[in-house]
Amino acid sequence: MLPSTEPARIAVRAEREYDVLVGYGLLAEVPELLGPGVQRAAVLHPPTMIKTAEQVAHQLIAAGLEPVRVDVPDGEAAKSVAVAERCWSILGNAGFTRSDAVVGLGGGATTDLAGFVAATWLRGVRLIMVPTTLLGMVDAAVGGKTGINTAEGKNLVGCFYEPVGVICDLAALATLPAPDLIAGLAEVIKCGFIADPEILTMIESDPAAAVRHDALMLRELVVRAVSVKARVVTADFRESTSTGSSVGRELLNYGHTIGHAIERREHFGWRHGDAISVGMVYAAELARLAGRLDHETAVRHRAVLSGVGLPTTYPADAFDDLLHTMALDKKARGSTLRFVILNGLASAEILAAPEEDLLRAAYVAVAR
Repeated sequence: MLPSTEPARIAVRAEREYDVLVGYGLLAEVPELLGPGVQRAAVLHPPTMIKTAEQVAHQLIAAGLEPVRVDVPDGEAAKSVAVAERCWSILGNAGFTRSDAVVGLGGGATTDLAGFVAATWLRGVRLIMVPTTLLGMVDAAVGGKTGINTAEGKNLVGCFYEPVGVICDLAALATLPAPDLIAGLAEVIKCGFIADPEILTMIESDPAAAVRHDALMLRELVVRAVSVKARVVTADFRESTSTGSSVGRELLNYGHTIGHAIERREHFGWRHGDAISVGMVYAAELARLAGRLDHETAVRHRAVLSGVGLPTTYPADAFDDLLHTMALDKKARGSTLRFVILNGLASAEILAAPEEDLLRAAYVAVAR
């Protein structure tokens, strides 16, 4: 039975003020969050979300709006120039104006695409995110980053564009496959290591509850993770305050430098959270070998992540490929590789231009 609780409202106050709602049965909030003046709303969704898209369309019709459903491919296949172009064509044929809106309904890939389409159509129309995966709720749909992939890497084309609201309807997690729910926990655990250690304590106390869609713990974990991201994004929306070893929004990239390289090496066949899980174990070992992080906290990474079923290893012979890909990552500056590392629990810094010998030595921690 789903827990009966009032929805949480988490404020994001960056360049545009908006709220993230977390709770159950929240689809009726979509028209209200869109605000006045909207006549049409394009609902971008993957094939797996047809029924939910129909529910959103009914809510829009009841509010006097015209819904336009736009089917997009599932997963990372949605994040391409070709799919974005098809979305633009649909908006154009439907007569969308600057006062109309886009609703991104689905996982993180769908909301990334929806944000990019909304930001680029007529230089920006209203946008609402309705993430339906745990990963989408705690990461992709909050924070204003939009993007599509190219052959050269993930999210290399994109922009910063904030929604007018985000709806995290936890009821959607009831149908989420267990591996996807577990993968989403990687970003939750990341928030525990970088900012809110209570997340780690909660998960360690009952790992099984953390992977149950109907557990009160999961609701609390989502609220805490979204709150971490909201605070970071509010303070540094455009990743402009990281200088030297200080960390602004780059804090959210913890585990992502090598994680994104793993995703590309796997042709995006790995779940994002699985790749970031390995990436965090690697970053912790890199920090330990660099003399920044204590042994206990480095070991805790592997224990917490593996405790909920996340991977912590990757093939031993992959490092050269990963190193080449990391050099192309958007988190690098010029030819300088940059890693977000911890120098303690909930305390981070930037490690810039580490020696290749150090990078290779740290890889031993994840090599299998």
